[in-house]
Amino acid sequence: MARFNLLLLIAVLATALLLVHTQYRSRQLFTEMERVNAETHRLEVEFDRLQVDKRAQATPLRVEKLAKEQLKMATTTPAITLYVRQDGSVIPAVVSPAPPVPAGGGATTKKGH
Repeated sequence: MARFNLLLLIAVLATALLLVHTQYRSRQLFTEMERVNAETHRLEVEFDRLQVDKRAQATPLRVEKLAKEQLKMATTTPAITLYVRQDGSVIPAVVSPAPPVPAGGGATTKKGH
Protein backbone atom coordinates (compact mmCIF):
# COMPACT_ATOMS: atom_id res chain seq x y z
CA MET A 1 0.00 0.00 0.00
CA ALA A 2 2.88 2.36 0.72
CA ARG A 3 4.19 1.92 -2.80
CA PHE A 4 0.77 2.74 -4.23
CA ASN A 5 0.57 5.93 -2.10
CA LEU A 6 4.07 6.90 -3.21
CA LEU A 7 3.12 6.31 -6.85
CA LEU A 8 -0.02 8.45 -6.44
CA LEU A 9 2.04 11.21 -4.77
CA ILE A 10 4.53 11.23 -7.66
CA ALA A 11 1.66 11.34 -10.18
CA VAL A 12 0.03 14.28 -8.35
CA LEU A 13 3.35 16.20 -8.21
CA ALA A 14 4.03 15.55 -11.90
CA THR A 15 0.53 16.72 -12.81
CA ALA A 16 0.95 19.85 -10.66
CA LEU A 17 4.29 20.68 -12.30
CA LEU A 18 2.78 20.14 -15.75
CA LEU A 19 -0.12 22.45 -14.87
CA VAL A 20 2.24 25.19 -13.64
CA HIS A 21 4.36 24.87 -16.78
CA THR A 22 1.24 25.00 -19.00
CA GLN A 23 -0.05 28.13 -17.26
CA TYR A 24 3.36 29.79 -17.54
CA ARG A 25 3.57 28.98 -21.26
CA SER A 26 0.01 30.19 -21.74
CA ARG A 27 0.87 33.55 -20.16
CA GLN A 28 3.97 33.85 -22.34
CA LEU A 29 1.96 33.18 -25.48
CA PHE A 30 -0.77 35.62 -24.45
CA THR A 31 1.81 38.35 -23.84
CA GLU A 32 3.41 37.65 -27.21
CA MET A 33 0.00 37.74 -28.91
CA GLU A 34 -0.82 41.12 -27.34
CA ARG A 35 2.55 42.49 -28.43
CA VAL A 36 2.00 41.28 -32.00
CA ASN A 37 -1.54 42.74 -32.02
CA ALA A 38 -0.17 46.11 -30.89
CA GLU A 39 2.50 45.98 -33.61
CA THR A 40 -0.15 45.05 -36.19
CA HIS A 41 -2.26 48.03 -35.16
CA ARG A 42 0.76 50.34 -35.33
CA LEU A 43 1.62 49.08 -38.81
CA GLU A 44 -1.98 49.50 -40.01
CA VAL A 45 -2.02 53.10 -38.79
CA GLU A 46 1.34 53.74 -40.49
CA PHE A 47 0.06 52.14 -43.72
CA ASP A 48 -3.06 54.34 -43.68
CA ARG A 49 -0.91 57.44 -43.11
CA LEU A 50 1.36 56.48 -45.99
CA GLN A 51 -1.64 55.91 -48.26
CA VAL A 52 -2.89 59.43 -47.45
CA ASP A 53 0.58 60.84 -48.15
CA LYS A 54 0.73 58.93 -51.42
CA ARG A 55 -2.62 60.33 -52.55
CA ALA A 56 -1.52 63.84 -51.57
CA GLN A 57 1.75 63.52 -53.51
CA ALA A 58 0.05 62.22 -56.67
CA THR A 59 -2.44 65.03 -57.26
CA PRO A 60 -2.53 66.10 -60.92
CA LEU A 61 -1.63 69.71 -60.11
CA ARG A 62 1.45 68.66 -58.11
CA VAL A 63 2.58 66.26 -60.84
CA GLU A 64 2.17 68.96 -63.48
CA LYS A 65 4.06 71.50 -61.34
CA LEU A 66 6.96 69.05 -60.81
CA ALA A 67 7.01 68.20 -64.51
CA LYS A 68 7.31 71.86 -65.46
CA GLU A 69 9.78 72.90 -62.75
CA GLN A 70 12.07 69.92 -62.29
CA LEU A 71 11.82 68.12 -65.62
CA LYS A 72 11.42 71.28 -67.74
CA MET A 73 8.43 69.79 -69.54
CA ALA A 74 5.88 71.90 -71.41
CA THR A 75 2.25 71.43 -72.27
CA THR A 76 1.76 70.25 -75.82
CA THR A 77 0.24 72.48 -78.45
CA PRO A 78 -0.58 71.72 -82.07
CA ALA A 79 2.32 73.97 -83.11
CA ILE A 80 4.93 71.74 -81.43
CA THR A 81 3.25 68.38 -82.02
CA LEU A 82 4.73 66.10 -84.66
CA TYR A 83 2.61 63.35 -86.13
CA VAL A 84 4.43 60.33 -87.53
CA ARG A 85 3.04 57.88 -90.06
CA GLN A 86 3.65 54.15 -89.76
CA ASP A 87 6.35 54.34 -92.42
CA GLY A 88 8.27 56.86 -90.31
CA SER A 89 7.53 60.00 -92.31
CA VAL A 90 6.47 63.10 -90.42
CA ILE A 91 3.15 64.78 -91.14
CA PRO A 92 3.55 68.57 -91.07
CA ALA A 93 1.81 70.26 -88.13
CA VAL A 94 -1.29 72.24 -88.96
CA VAL A 95 -1.10 75.65 -87.36
CA SER A 96 -4.42 77.41 -87.09
CA PRO A 97 -4.34 81.01 -88.34
CA ALA A 98 -4.53 83.79 -85.78
CA PRO A 99 -8.01 85.27 -85.34
CA PRO A 100 -8.57 88.46 -87.36
CA VAL A 101 -8.04 91.70 -85.48
CA PRO A 102 -11.15 93.93 -85.62
CA ALA A 103 -10.77 97.39 -87.12
CA GLY A 104 -10.34 100.21 -84.69
CA GLY A 105 -7.24 99.31 -82.75
CA GLY A 106 -8.06 95.82 -81.58
CA ALA A 107 -10.25 96.69 -78.61
CA THR A 108 -14.00 96.67 -78.93
CA THR A 109 -16.42 98.21 -76.50
CA LYS A 110 -20.13 97.80 -76.12
CA LYS A 111 -22.28 100.84 -76.06
CA GLY A 112 -24.40 101.03 -72.92
CA HIS A 113 -28.22 101.29 -72.71
